[in-house]
Amino acid sequence: MAGIVAVFDFDKTIIDLDSDNWVVDELGFTDLFNQLLPTMPWNTLMDTMMKELHSQGKTTDDIVEVLKRVPIHPRIIPAIKAAHALGCELRIVSDANLFFIETIVKHLGLSDYFSEINTNPSYVDEEGRLRIFPYHDFHSSPHGCNLCPPNMCKGMIMERIQASVASEGKKKFIYLGDGSGDFCPSLKLREGDHVMPRKDYPLWDLICKNRPHVKAEIHEWSDGEDLESVLLQLINTISMEEANKLFAVECKFETIPMAAHEALPQALSVPH
Repeated sequence: MAGIVAVFDFDKTIIDLDSDNWVVDELGFTDLFNQLLPTMPWNTLMDTMMKELHSQGKTTDDIVEVLKRVPIHPRIIPAIKAAHALGCELRIVSDANLFFIETIVKHLGLSDYFSEINTNPSYVDEEGRLRIFPYHDFHSSPHGCNLCPPNMCKGMIMERIQASVASEGKKKFIYLGDGSGDFCPSLKLREGDHVMPRKDYPLWDLICKNRPHVKAEIHEWSDGEDLESVLLQLINTISMEEANKLFAVECKFETIPMAAHEALPQALSVPH
């Protein structure tokens, strides 16, 4: 069923925690992180932390090894593979960074399943230090959305994705997320689309408080097993609805009006 685009958040949706915190904690820099947290935007803080890690002798290989150990629910990978096998186009929209996401996705064997990763850009510089930059340059061109952090408006990304597939015909969107940053893209979904907020997480709370503003159908989930069950059932339901519409269009039966039926001559009994 090629008419479905499933858009996944990454942290606490595909993986079970925040990848930024995981790397900082596992490499032993939690105290410094917490000390600097009130002083700068998160995205800038992560770039600063990568500089600090590098100055303390931590390499990108050390970061990769930590990322390979990231916890993930055992049903998430089968869910992604099954959604892809059913014909869904899968994309990631995340406020993590490209190095972290690509490393984890590659390690999990999922690189070929996502057509696009939208996240904060990152690269390893000539000194071997990982640099992390904001998706939106909030100094030169702020995005102006008061729902989102300065470095990324996921709602703008969602609108671009919607526009990019508009020429391919009517698409149904499924958005899966957990954080407050996932609320803005949820508001961009239309009637007939679906949002899957993780229960008891910030996105779910925001949707509960602002339900009239969300046009998409809401399907909550709580863990990887739940995500798999809800997502695949949703894909199958959408696929069946689309198949039924196609069948109805192709099979238009003309019925004889009742009055005309009553005017037909009655069958004559044949004497034996």
